[in-house]
Amino acid sequence: MTDSDHHQSFTLTRAITLLLAVTCGTSVAGLYYAQPLLVTIADHLNVSSSTAGFLVTASQIGYTIGLMFLVPLGDVMDRRRLILGMLAVAVVTSAGAAASPNFATLCVLLVLGGIASATAMVVVPMAVGLADPSERGRVTGTVMGGLLLGILLARTVSGLIAEVGGWRTVYVVAAVALAVLAVLLLRILPPIAPTASLTYPKLMRSIFTIIGRESVLRGRMALGFLAMCGFAMMWTASTFLLAEEYGYSDGVIGLFGLAGAAGAAGAPVMGRLADAGHARLSTTLTWSMVLIGWGLLALGMHNVFAFIVGILVFDFGVQAAHVTNQNRIYGLNPDERSRLTTAYMVTFFFGGVAGSVLASLAYDAGGWLLVCAIGAVIAAAALAIWATICATIERTTVGPTG
Repeated sequence: MTDSDHHQSFTLTRAITLLLAVTCGTSVAGLYYAQPLLVTIADHLNVSSSTAGFLVTASQIGYTIGLMFLVPLGDVMDRRRLILGMLAVAVVTSAGAAASPNFATLCVLLVLGGIASATAMVVVPMAVGLADPSERGRVTGTVMGGLLLGILLARTVSGLIAEVGGWRTVYVVAAVALAVLAVLLLRILPPIAPTASLTYPKLMRSIFTIIGRESVLRGRMALGFLAMCGFAMMWTASTFLLAEEYGYSDGVIGLFGLAGAAGAAGAPVMGRLADAGHARLSTTLTWSMVLIGWGLLALGMHNVFAFIVGILVFDFGVQAAHVTNQNRIYGLNPDERSRLTTAYMVTFFFGGVAGSVLASLAYDAGGWLLVCAIGAVIAAAALAIWATICATIERTTVGPTG
């Protein structure tokens, strides 16, 4: 079924787009609920705090498995059915996590829940396919904005719920929220015919074929890796800064995520700029914002106002870069959008892993200013790569402004 076929039978309204954004955010938030609860969970399940830290790793391992092995199925089966199935697994695993009798059980359930969290990356290409071509940038920005808000706000929400009802209540609330979303999507979304007919082994092999064939995808994968590397590095190291230099408590540190969310919420503006035919300009502006953001964050070492403004500018730039990357790759073959998503997002995710490791090493070696200096170098490298892409890869595929 082509995009035009979708449009004849279904209209992607702003309200439905918002619902899909909430679905993305709620799905991916499950990866981060445990982070502020590790000490409490450790006490309740009689393990050390360091052992409890494996819960976050368990979720991330599951998410990687979901990205690599389930998301590509969106090209060969009804995406609506795939989304509902993955949400059903997420509901069961969240409810199971709430009732976990021991640490090992909770670990296994969080791996399975992480796999189901990849629902978000099935929703995104589906939303793009349902959108009118003239609104793809806006839709991509809105849905991806929901995903980033889920990442940024998950810790805050988890901590607040746990304060009131304990850590198990967090997973009860998550299960209920996911079940409600599943029912709404079941009633609203149309069946969506697959865009390809391949066996599973051929489907997986074709991802590497697509990467080898699409130079635009490879360029955007490189930019995505750098964007997430810088993002993870900033948010990991900022915890050290706020605790050591400012002496803030865990609860206060968590509130800084609201500033990041506010900055990210403005990123769909760049999606609309891309819709207007200025994709090249939007990418240049977003990476310039990231570079400026690092400068402000460096000033924030002793000035909390500069730090907050830096977060706003930085998170706007990173999210906008992510939106413009996805908007561009979704302009490639519509029949391959789920596999394009897997190729891009796995690279993006590994950027986050690299950034988290780099943050700790850099902060130990030279403190916050070294972190900011490395972040600025990453942003400058991305601008240099982007200049090369404009001169070579996208010169023949994108117009002067597009």
